[in-house]
Amino acid sequence: MWADREDAEVKDLTGQRFGRWLVTGRGPPDRHRQTQWQCVCDCGKIKLVRGRNLLNVSSTSCGCLNAEKSAERGHARAKHRDSLAVEYRIWSGIKQRCLNPKIPWWKNYGGRGIQVCERWLQSYKAFLADMGRRPAPHLSIDRRDNDGNYEPGNCRWATRSEQQRNKRPRTHV
Repeated sequence: MWADREDAEVKDLTGQRFGRWLVTGRGPPDRHRQTQWQCVCDCGKIKLVRGRNLLNVSSTSCGCLNAEKSAERGHARAKHRDSLAVEYRIWSGIKQRCLNPKIPWWKNYGGRGIQVCERWLQSYKAFLADMGRRPAPHLSIDRRDNDGNYEPGNCRWATRSEQQRNKRPRTHV
């Protein structure tokens, strides 16, 4: 009886488009007894999607649309699939230190005028091409000229002791 009542209340979405989804038929209800529809994305992926997610436009593709938009915006993750690599975290940290005044270390980097070269700022791939993979786990990025910018000619992979010898003198106030 409940299933009959639901069938009468559910609008048939077969043949309709929602973003990149084309509804090809009704699927089984999900574990919460929500109506699902079998959909084919323009990229070819087939998936069951809740009807309410189609109708309220919270699902417009299988995820390929977000990946494309991310790549268009220049987000590194969509371009290189290397976001878990230590070099990616280092590159991201460089940008944060120089560009984000909300982080505590900004005053020592962006706050005193240290910048990231345009090539690295726009592309993790360019940073990786210039610096290469970190040669050993105990090395980190270091600027040869501590007052210089993050750029290919001024950066190297260095040990902690090399970095300690290359720091600004502390001034006590």
